[in-house]
Amino acid sequence: MPTTKPRHQVTETPDVARALDRAAMRWPGEPRSKLLLRLLQAGEQALQADRLTATEQHRAAVRASAGAYPDAFDAGYLADMREDWPA
Repeated sequence: MPTTKPRHQVTETPDVARALDRAAMRWPGEPRSKLLLRLLQAGEQALQADRLTATEQHRAAVRASAGAYPDAFDAGYLADMREDWPA
């Protein structure tokens, strides 16, 4: 089918075949070309979920440590730091 979009060729190596076989168990009756697209979509969703989880874990760690060291810096610390910043 003609298209102006880039095309990608994938060789069905043993790793690719194994992934397609697993995808066929999840989405039975789909042709292998459609399974490849489903795997790409599932992988992208998994990466997005991992990124969101990592971001939320980072935020939770920041919240957990916020205010935990009130005696670490004296009252004028931030103002003193800002004096050294360029205008």
